[in-house]
This record gives sequence, structure tokens and C-alpha cells, in this order.
Amino acid sequence: MIPRYTRKEMADIFEPENRFKIWLEIEILACEKMADIGIIPKSVPKVLREKGGFNVARIDEIEREVKHDVIAFLTSVAEHIGDDSRYVHQGMTSSDVVDTGFAVQLTQASDILLKDLDAVLAALKKRAMEHKDTLCIGRSHGIHAEPTTFGLKLAGHYAAFKRARERLVRAREEIAVCTVSGAVGTYATVSPEVEKYVADKLGLKPETVATQVIPRDRHAMFFCTLGVIASSIENLAIEIRHLQRTEVREAEEFFSPGQKGSSAMPHKRNPILSENLTGLARLVRSAVTPALENVALWHERDISHSSVERMIGPDACVTLDFALNRLAGLIDKLLVYPDTMKANLEKMGGLVFSQRVLLALTQAGISREQAYVIVQRNAMKVWETQAKTSLLEMLSADQDVTERLDPGALKSIFDYSHYTKNISAMITRALT
Repeated sequence: MIPRYTRKEMADIFEPENRFKIWLEIEILACEKMADIGIIPKSVPKVLREKGGFNVARIDEIEREVKHDVIAFLTSVAEHIGDDSRYVHQGMTSSDVVDTGFAVQLTQASDILLKDLDAVLAALKKRAMEHKDTLCIGRSHGIHAEPTTFGLKLAGHYAAFKRARERLVRAREEIAVCTVSGAVGTYATVSPEVEKYVADKLGLKPETVATQVIPRDRHAMFFCTLGVIASSIENLAIEIRHLQRTEVREAEEFFSPGQKGSSAMPHKRNPILSENLTGLARLVRSAVTPALENVALWHERDISHSSVERMIGPDACVTLDFALNRLAGLIDKLLVYPDTMKANLEKMGGLVFSQRVLLALTQAGISREQAYVIVQRNAMKVWETQAKTSLLEMLSADQDVTERLDPGALKSIFDYSHYTKNISAMITRALT
């Protein structure tokens, strides 16, 4: 089942045509090696290359009768090649074809997702450099904390997606394995040479011990990685959603000519893309738990994992592909409002400098506990009057402060450059 949110290149990987094409290639490669070591006639691979084929509708028709997808596939192939079909699938079991084929599909999907991540990284890097010096307020618990820059915010997300890319490279390697080891994985009916040949040709590596299936801890790792990437998408999407709130309005999604935000209220410009990304992240993460539960199979094999993977394979990969592309476009076109950022930064009457005052008082000889009380009592008055006065004004009238800090020293504390002195180096560290 292909999700609604699709891009054709990724969706095509999970279409029956591609799946059966991969299966046929596995069978042909196996025959090539079997012919090479004298298990089957040397003419068979050539016949398979020239005549080998299948018909998806015919496979579906056969499967309705035999209730077995690989047998239906092999029957359709046999109808194309005739008598030599008896040499196809020699000593192999269904999992040799299905699991190896699924590995190929997931590596194909991984290659697309890696390109998607590169697009997100490029967009974040460009905007982080653009706004490396754009002052804004940092928030903890949603409340004003201390100044930062918008570029540093984006650089943090860049670092997260860089880690995501590294994880996906490892997950791709984890999943890029092949099994052609026969029933219960003992190679009793098919030589390990065949498996190695198939693996090499497909860009895979042989599974260490396949039982009769590739161990599902590999797949669990893959889908967990997709889930973590989805969470990084949501983390950035939520930041944008917050910044677009009317009371904040420091950044917002691009609003194209002719776009409408509400069926009822013509003034609305809603963060629909980032809200959409939040929802898509939930869908990708929904694949994680069933993938983890697929690890536990009966003995050398069962097929409890199969129905799950037929759903979560396309669902998670196609959805994440769509989400990453949407995110790259969102960041590239994001509207940023530095003036509003500066206005919000100054909205609380200088309360954001409270820690600097605290530290200055401790350095002037006051205990940390006493300094905290002094700064907090002044800060709370500014807070409770909704910044109708400033922290600097309150502190300048407090004898406990003025006895320790002269007016010039006190005023010098209220300088934004103190917060930005290391930011350029941090952004450079993150982006390189």
C-alpha cells in the first residue's frame, strides 16, 4: 500500500514491477554461478537473460489459486522460458529471494533518503550562514532565557541532520545483506559460492547466519533510524510553528500568491507545512514498534514479520522521502523577520541579562545565594509590571547593587555582544 504522500522515484521501488524485477535478477544471478560450478547446464543463464520475464497480472492470478507469492512468480517466469525453468530456484527457498530482494529495495530507498538529507543540509547551511549574526531570544520552557542568533538555532538543526545522515549510512550497511542458503540456512542444497556471487553482483554482503531468513534486528535498526530522522524533522517543524505564532512572528512559512489560509478567515497565514511534517513524523515513527517486534521469530523462520514489512517498508520510506523534501523547501523559502526578533528580545525590559548581573555581583564579593536574591527581587518587579520599567533602572536604584557596582560597570553588563562572541566559531564547527 503506497501512502498518499509520494514522490514517484521512491514509490516505484515498492511497486510489484520493481520487486519482481529484483527477484528475477536474483534467480538469474544464482543460475549464473550454479552453471559456472556445474550444478546446472551452462546454457541456462543465457536463456534466462534472453527470455526471462514475468507478468504482474498473471502472478496475481496464480497467487489467488496457490496462495504463495514466490511460487506464483516462478510459475509466471516458467511460462516465459519453457523447459529450462526446471533449473531455476535450484536448492533455494522463498526467503532467499524475498529477503534478498527486500534488502535491495531498502538499499535503493536509502540512497534516495541520503540525497534527501543532503538537500535538507544544504538548505540549513545556507540559511544558518545567512543569519549567523541575526540576534534573537533563546527560550527555555517557552520562556525568554538569554540571547542567541537565529543562525545558531539553524546550525543546531544542521548538526542533528548531519548525525541523521551518518546513522542512515550505517543503517544502509546494516540492511545490505544477502541470503541464498536454502531451507533453514544450512547451504545443504545450495553452495555458499552461489550466495557470495549473488551478493557481490547486487552490492550486498552475505548474511553471517541466516537461519532461513535474514535476522530482523537488522531491519529493526533500519526503521529505528528512520524514526529518529522523523523526530529531527518534527523538532525543527515545531520550532517553526512556534516562531510563526502571531504573538511571536519571528519567522513564517512562505505564503505564495493566491494561497489561502482559512475557509472562514481571509487574514490567516497558517504553518501548514510544518504542521503537516509533524503529522508525517508520527507516521514514520509508527513503523518502529512493529519493526522491533519483528525481531522475535519462531525457530529458524516464520512469516509473522512479512505482513508487517509489506506495509512499513513503503509507508515509512515513501513518507520520509516526501517529508524530507518538503522540509528542504520549507527552510529554503522560510521568511525570517530580524526586526521582530530584536523587538521580542527587548520585550522583557532587559531581564535576559539577569545571569550576567548575578555573576558580576559574585565577582564583586557577594555570595551567590545573596546575589541571586538581589537580582531576582528586582527582576520580579520588572516581570510583574510587564516591563514598564527595566532591569537596569531597578538595579540602579538598589543600594545592595550600587554599593558593589558603579554605574558604568552596571551599564556595561547590558551588552548583547557578550552573548555572540563565540557564535561564529560554533556555527563554523557545526557546518564543517
